[in-house]
Formats: sequence, structure tokens, C-alpha cells
Amino acid sequence: MSWRVVGETFVTLLVIMDPAGTAPIFVSRMSAGERQRAVGRAVLAAGLLIIGFALFGKVVLDYLGVSVESLSIAGGLLLLLVALEMLRGFDSPTGEDSDVALVPLATPLVAGPGAIATVIVLARQHPDAAGRAAVVAGILAALLVLGASLLLADRLARVVPSALLHFLTRVFGLLLAAIAVELVVEGVRGLATGA
Repeated sequence: MSWRVVGETFVTLLVIMDPAGTAPIFVSRMSAGERQRAVGRAVLAAGLLIIGFALFGKVVLDYLGVSVESLSIAGGLLLLLVALEMLRGFDSPTGEDSDVALVPLATPLVAGPGAIATVIVLARQHPDAAGRAAVVAGILAALLVLGASLLLADRLARVVPSALLHFLTRVFGLLLAAIAVELVVEGVRGLATGA
């Protein structure tokens, strides 16, 4: 197993997953009890999704006839809906069966189009068994850091006043909307240049 590939995967995914940016969104959209239970579900779901795409992503996308650019646009639109809810003050899931740990936290925030595209490319660059194992090891290391940051965010949220959390929810909703638009723009640009 190549430690260079592990490090490359770890650093790249950590930048894309952005634990510092994901943690406030996680805190603002859940109650204290929900947050504690959600960390494990979110990290596990994101991990399964990213590792699955690292191992089989290219095959799945090719079979479905879906480009990475189209995946980016779809993820951006989904994030935009979440951002609009945050800006309007709907901080909790509306349906009984909604699980914020899975959507939007696990995907598209953590295991979004950027992370999926990255692991597909890295797996294609390192197609042998040792290379794939190194990519998976890098993914697991990034997920551990993400899980730790979410647990720390939960502890921090207990001492931050709720009025400040509501204010930060709106601010991060605006930033999330900008990220969503950027994902759509990148997808459209990729489709336009590839055509």
C-alpha cells in the first residue's frame, strides 16, 4: 500500500468534505439529542457511498449514462433546496421519516459530487489492488477526522446561545447556497466544454 496515495486521498477529501464548514450546518439543523445519534449514521452512510463509488462508481455512472458533470448539477440543486430552507428558517426536517443525518449531511454535503468524482478519478489512477486499498485507507482516515469534528461541534453547540445558532444558520444557508450554485456552474461548464 502506497502511503503517498493514502495521503493524497486523505488531504483531497478533507478539503472537499470541509469538516469546519459542515459542522455548523450539522449543528444548526438538529436538536442536541438528534446530533449525538446522527454522527455515526452520517459518517457511516457517507463512507459507504464514497467507498462504493471509489470501487464501482465509474461502472455505475457508465451503465446509467450519467456524467460526473450531471451528478454535480443534481447535487448542487439538492444543496440549493437545503440552503433555501436554512435561509427561510426551516431548520428541522419536515417529514417524520426525514433523516438530516442522511440528507443533506451524508449526501450531498459530505459525500457530494466533488468527493464522488475525486474518488472515481483516484481509483482510476491507481487501478491495482494496493492502489485501491490505499484510496480506501485515505477515505477512512478522512471520515474519522470528519466524525471527530462533528462530535466536537455537538459539544460546542451546548454552550452557544440558541439565538446565535439561528443567526449562524442564516449565514451558513447563504454560504451553502453559494456552494450549490458553484456546483451547478461547474457541472454546466463541464458539459459545455465536453460537448
